Amino acid sequence: MSDLQLPKAGTIEIVPSILSADFAQLADELAVIESAGVRMVHLDIMDGHFVPNITIGPPVVAKLRQHSKLFFDCHLMISEPDKYIGHFVEAGANHITFHIEVTDEPKKLIDKLHKLGCTAGICVNPGTPVQRIEKIAPLCDMVLVMTVHPGFGAQKFMSEVAKKVIKVRKIVGPDIRVEVDGGINPQNTPTVVSYGADTLVAGNAIFAKTDRIAAINAIRDAAK
Repeated sequence: MSDLQLPKAGTIEIVPSILSADFAQLADELAVIESAGVRMVHLDIMDGHFVPNITIGPPVVAKLRQHSKLFFDCHLMISEPDKYIGHFVEAGANHITFHIEVTDEPKKLIDKLHKLGCTAGICVNPGTPVQRIEKIAPLCDMVLVMTVHPGFGAQKFMSEVAKKVIKVRKIVGPDIRVEVDGGINPQNTPTVVSYGADTLVAGNAIFAKTDRIAAINAIRDAAK
């Protein structure tokens, strides 16, 4: 793991998700988004069990770490995060988010991540009420609200689900990051920012564009 720090809560961060990037050119993709001034990149880890897709594992994260100084925000969409978080931290993850839907002992996982020197996050799926994380969210460094059903990119933003951000922000206060992921684009960015999100994950809105830098700047401008 590198010694990069999670940016202080309250500063708006545009976080490109490489799920929508060209997997044959990932090192180059990271270089391009880094040149756009982003500080974080979102790595979607899927196991084909908790979600209906399979993406990357620790060996790919380790290789990407060799090519990037970006803060690695790893989102574990997997059934048994406790088995693998150590491997992802060793590979270079700076932050790891796991799902409340897969564990009955979220505090144990948060404590383990902190002992490993990694920041910790909890995630709620669209169908999961915010009440499920009400007690555990304040112990995290970042809380992730999914505004699509996890598994695939280029899905439509779920506007009603996004309102969960308001509740999450009330629970965690101003000092914990609130992240939103799923269908984020320049059109809905002002809405989620007004709800209290300060960490905006965008995949298709960036990597489906020929000019990645212009796409990032469009979201950044919309967040102002």
